[in-house]
Amino acid sequence: QVQLVESGGGLVQAGGSLRLSCTASINIFSFNVMGWYRQAPGKQRELVAAITNIGTANYVDSVKGRFAVSRDSAKNMNLQMSSLKPEDTAVYYCNVRIVTGVSRGEYWGQGTQVTVSS
Repeated sequence: QVQLVESGGGLVQAGGSLRLSCTASINIFSFNVMGWYRQAPGKQRELVAAITNIGTANYVDSVKGRFAVSRDSAKNMNLQMSSLKPEDTAVYYCNVRIVTGVSRGEYWGQGTQVTVSS
């Protein structure tokens, strides 16, 4: 079982920046994909950005050029969010899909609220 803990959410004005972090309870050395999802009220959860353990990243079109996902260890992932817009307001969830190994499976964090005021 892998636990994920997010941090860094909060309230920010439009045009501002926030940095989210996600830390796993274990180092994940097998092939895996870590990602950030978000869910706004009344909307489906959507993938915002994802990054593999070898550094390949992808983004939803609405955040390209404004958000940057990174990994700085085998257990930590960050999301730097800039030029934030009110429509970025949502609960942001950390996710990891571990493809191989004894911890194989998909895991979710509890979520962190990001609110962007206009």
